[in-house]
Amino acid sequence: MDNRLLLKDMRLFSMVARAASFAAVARKEGMSPAFVSKRIAVLEQALKIRLFHRTTRSVSLTQDGEATLRHVQKILADVDQMSDSMAHDQAVPSGLLRISSSAGFGRNQLAPALSELARLYPLLHLQLELLDRPVDLIGEGFDLDIRVGGSHEPSLIALHLARNYRVLCASPDYLAKHGTPQRLEDLAHHRCIVTRERDQSFGLWRLSGPNGIETIKVPTPLSSNNGEIVHQWGVEGHGIFLRAIWDVGADLRKGLLIRLLPDYSQDADVAAIYPHRLEQSNRLRACVRFLKSWFASHAPDGYG
Repeated sequence: MDNRLLLKDMRLFSMVARAASFAAVARKEGMSPAFVSKRIAVLEQALKIRLFHRTTRSVSLTQDGEATLRHVQKILADVDQMSDSMAHDQAVPSGLLRISSSAGFGRNQLAPALSELARLYPLLHLQLELLDRPVDLIGEGFDLDIRVGGSHEPSLIALHLARNYRVLCASPDYLAKHGTPQRLEDLAHHRCIVTRERDQSFGLWRLSGPNGIETIKVPTPLSSNNGEIVHQWGVEGHGIFLRAIWDVGADLRKGLLIRLLPDYSQDADVAAIYPHRLEQSNRLRACVRFLKSWFASHAPDGYG
């Protein structure tokens, strides 16, 4: 292996592997696709292997490329950890943080928080991706996952950021037309709007109530993989839905929505999930510390 290999070429390789596109990486980094392709070719020549299968429509890793990616990710992680250790006492966090979260919470709650964080620490480079599916933090190259509800892998660190829970609600118009459910079992006879967010089971609502955890199968005449769409359909009177108090708190206070079966809710606390290798990361700790403070001061009034 040529010891003159540049870290920036390794980073470009890792980015192209994640994006499966030279053009996408070029746009993100302000480079030309030809330059990105050239730097990957330099890396391939130095390693004496082919990293990607290239066609006019797609880019995919070769078997050698997959093995190289694992080594490159470890090298980059070690370099970042070394930089963090050397900058441990620095007052101003710097460097790149790749952050993932679910679409609804990411757009409405996390994005404003990160906007303020970017203002506070201009040397901190933030990349946010919103994905309504389970994320392989290490395999996909993320540093931090801001997760709403759900479990976390034992190999990762989870830090509690904010109290949160999902509630059943519907619009006054829907309830005037279809009646108000009095028992959990009544939901089986109502129009329900269902979202599948991350690893939640589709059409099954698991709720904490007076009798502990109960599961109810609900009819799903309307459903979406986007929680914001489900929320909007609920406000427009299409049915009963389950949504985080962080998202519906304002509409409940305004009377646009009414909370149903208030003895029932679903835990959905907000947590920061990250790999052990970043436990001493100055920039990650600064980000998590800021988010915990931000969410504490921005919790829905009366619902925190």
